[in-house]
Amino acid sequence: MQLSLKQKIAFGLGAIGKDMVYALSAGYVLYYYQDLLGIKASFVGVILMVARVFDAINDPFMGILVAMTKTKWGRFRPWLFTGTILNAFVLYALFAAPGTQGKGLLVYFAVIYILWGMTYTIMDIPYWSMIPAVTDTPKDRENLSVIGRTCAGVGSAVIQVGTMLSVTALGGGSEKHGFKMVALIVGIVFIITEVICCLVVKETHITKMETPTVKEMFKGLFSNDQALVVVIGIVLINSALYITSNLIILFFKYYIGGASGGDWVGSYTLFTTVGGGFQILGMMIFYPLLRKKFSNIKIFRIALVGAVIGYAIILLLCFAGLAQNAVLDCIPGALVFACNGILTVLTTVFLSSSVDYGEIKTGHREESVIFSMQTFVVKLASGISVAISGIGLDIIGFKGNSDQTGEIVQQSAASVRGLWLLMTIIPIVVLVCAFFFFKAKFKLTDEVTEENSRILREKKAELRESKE
Repeated sequence: MQLSLKQKIAFGLGAIGKDMVYALSAGYVLYYYQDLLGIKASFVGVILMVARVFDAINDPFMGILVAMTKTKWGRFRPWLFTGTILNAFVLYALFAAPGTQGKGLLVYFAVIYILWGMTYTIMDIPYWSMIPAVTDTPKDRENLSVIGRTCAGVGSAVIQVGTMLSVTALGGGSEKHGFKMVALIVGIVFIITEVICCLVVKETHITKMETPTVKEMFKGLFSNDQALVVVIGIVLINSALYITSNLIILFFKYYIGGASGGDWVGSYTLFTTVGGGFQILGMMIFYPLLRKKFSNIKIFRIALVGAVIGYAIILLLCFAGLAQNAVLDCIPGALVFACNGILTVLTTVFLSSSVDYGEIKTGHREESVIFSMQTFVVKLASGISVAISGIGLDIIGFKGNSDQTGEIVQQSAASVRGLWLLMTIIPIVVLVCAFFFFKAKFKLTDEVTEENSRILREKKAELRESKE
């Protein structure tokens, strides 16, 4: 049964809503609780890391629970609807913290954030898992996956570009109130989009849902040395970008806004808009163009070097006193984000190649296991990067701001320089490690990948002939 345009649009709307929620939480929780509410950054960072690692481990268990579900509304939609309602309420609570201080606020944050991760998993796992159940046409399944990933990017971009502008417009001089209103609006949009998805995208047939356990994921990973290399690479590359993403808002607020009194919200929005645009260009335009001339490994190295150069230019602009020009910042920023877009595509390509390699090496094709691991390690990288960012902010003595968007607390010169180093030097070191690690350990060149593909095609042909 082929999917209608209406169903494809509804599925895409679901992706937009859910990734608006994820982007708001992932991008602004550290800022909200550390900068606006005054919780120590290291505490926020550690809680975020623990919660995200727990969330990543929890994914397979949610998958098993969904696979066991049987209702007249299907297997997936009851969880999608329930998780959406719960997560929308918890999201609002996350950005509507009570006026309590001290240990009470610490406990509130820890409990609410862990609940947010759990409720998000309740709706996220069935959303992606239901694709095979709504159509049995391979082309439609592929198209639905592409629509979902593309629309997820749109949802994330909306939050990336519009959050601080909306906080300023709705806050009435209070960033705390602004975030509460933004969370309320995003939560409502989230519920509407997922309800539309549940009503329009219906399961048409029963499918077998394969959900690897944590043990199976790690067993499959450690039996495939090339998959392990790629997974470590994903952790390193994503950690570098997430560190920058967590700290860049503080850079614009305290270095551009605090030092010069400039429009830091406008400058931050400009930077994130340009960065997000070039990240998409990196995936959709720059990678295909480079692929016409270079091997994947060569492009991978070029992108790593390009990102390192981008970070180095940002640091040089800071020490030269030129980084208060937001337009100038956008040039190296565009380079970093474009290279990250290319690296995102390549790590997925490399992971796919490692599946063929593993099948030849072990005789078992563990595609679902390996790609389930990708979700796990991306969440792990996010947790690690937030913990590093939070601990780093406390080490450099960074002070949180008052609630008001007007006057900005002045940071010491040492704290500002420390912020520069945190958001550039650490990513540079991590990316350099990724470069040399891949150079030493990764061996799935284009030639090896094509040869592995040829061997598997011949084995499949022989198997078909033997059956006939």
